Formats: sequence, C-alpha cells, structure tokens
Amino acid sequence: MKNNFGTKVSDPASPDKKPGIMFVESTDNVEPTPLVVCSVESAALRNPDKPIYYFMKGFSGNLSQYPQPEYKVIPLLSSVRNVTILPLNVTELFEGTPLKGWYQKVNPEMETFWTHVLADGCRLALLWKYGGIYLDTDIISLRSMPFENFTCPQSTEMFSNGAIGFHLKHHTFLWNCMEDFVAQYNGDIWGEQGPQLITRALKRWCNTSKLDTFIGKECNGISLWITNRFYPVQYQAWERYYVPWNKEDIEQTFSATYGAHVWNYMNSRKERGIVAGSGSVIEHFSQLHCPITYKNLV
Repeated sequence: MKNNFGTKVSDPASPDKKPGIMFVESTDNVEPTPLVVCSVESAALRNPDKPIYYFMKGFSGNLSQYPQPEYKVIPLLSSVRNVTILPLNVTELFEGTPLKGWYQKVNPEMETFWTHVLADGCRLALLWKYGGIYLDTDIISLRSMPFENFTCPQSTEMFSNGAIGFHLKHHTFLWNCMEDFVAQYNGDIWGEQGPQLITRALKRWCNTSKLDTFIGKECNGISLWITNRFYPVQYQAWERYYVPWNKEDIEQTFSATYGAHVWNYMNSRKERGIVAGSGSVIEHFSQLHCPITYKNLV
C-alpha cells in the first residue's frame, strides 16, 4: 500500500517489538499543529536507527480512513520511514497498572487539566510496559539521543516529565511513579502529576532532599541529565523561540541539547506558530530538523 506522499507503508510496528521514541496525543484531534508534527518528524530524522511511535487517541488504526486532501498529518507522518502511528487505547494501556482503578473512577468533565493529566499517566504506563524514550510534542529534536535510564531537570529544583527514558520495560521507578500518581492525585494543580510527581519520586529513589547534587550524575541506575539536554531556554523566556537569533548564540545555547522544549503550554494563549519568513529560532529549527513538515504545513 502507498500513501499520497508516494511512500510505501509497511505493516504496523509496535513498541513491544522494539523500544523507540514515543509521543502521545491525548485529545481526539488527528490534525495537530505543525509544531507537533515537527516534533515527531525531527525525532525520526535525528534518530534514524530508532522507531518513532506516535500514539493518537483519535486515530482508528486504519491509515486508509485518512486520505488527502481531507487529512494532512496522518498521511504526512506515515510517509516517514521510521514513524508508526498507533491508536491510544487508554483502557487497554492502563490494564495491569496502578492507573487502572484511577481511570475507572475519574470524571474527565470535572478535571481542570484533563488532557495534560491523562498524558502524564499515559507516558508512565507506556514506558513501564514497553521501555524506550518519551518526548513531549513540543520538543524539536536536534541530534540523536542515547537509550538510557534518564530524567532531566527543567531547573535545579524541578525535574520535568517532558523528556524521560527507560531503555528496558518494567522499571521499578515507573511503577513507583504510577503508585504515587494515584495516591497523591490532585488534578486541580498544574504539574502535580507531572514534574512535581517526578521530582518527589526521584527524591525517594535517590534518598535525598537535594536533587541538584545529582544533576549530571547517576543515582541508583538513573542518569539525571543536565538541564541543557532539553531545557536550554527556561519557560519564563519561552518567547525567545519566536524571534531571530544570531548563529553564534544558537550554536552556544544548544551545543549540548538533544531536543529543544519550546514550552507550547506557555504559548497556547498567544498561539504563535512556525511562521515562514519570520527568521525565528523555531523556524530555523523547523527548516533543518523537520523539512517535510516545513515544506507541506508551514
């Protein structure tokens, strides 16, 4: 079978066959923004030896149901050699994990940050069940990433769950995180099931109240990578991604970066995107690291 981009679509792969880099779309949207598509494509381009799995809650699993020109994203991403789009069946995913009971009881309509909280749970379950790397859909990959057990701080006091990896499935730390997710669940606080959870779980794992002493080191088999691996620009300065930089500043700021997290949640109200001809850093990254997206969607 061939899609409209002229690329043969192979039989669907799945993470249980070969761990890879995973992305999650926790809404029913099957036409996400160019930034989301860029994140998936850039991971594929910069990690050609790794399978890329994009789990979409609204995807039926049948590629033929999403023809052009009515649909753009699914045909585009399915044309990328190492990208596989998979349905996100949350009930099935949470089966056999501590998250099952929570999901059966929670009322999405009463949740303040439902799509974010659901994504927080899904990434833990996916990594526990399959192993690999999870990346947020607002991380543009700049270079290849090693398969390791890793977390990454967004500051000296807070470890994010936007980029996290466990190269083998069924890691105890992830099970502990899922238990914490349920035991201390509070959907009314932004990040409580995400960065806050990862941070407090790491403190227990490392038996310390000061995680900053472990940054750049390993703690009980988990590497705590330096902030610049994914967060060289802090969330308070997220608008810097939407203005031009000189070449020297780009090279210096992102010299140790695997993937640039561009803080789309901060941007969501202003709805700035990848704009052709803007000369912005995010346009620069798009041209280099997701050229198919830039050519077809920007």
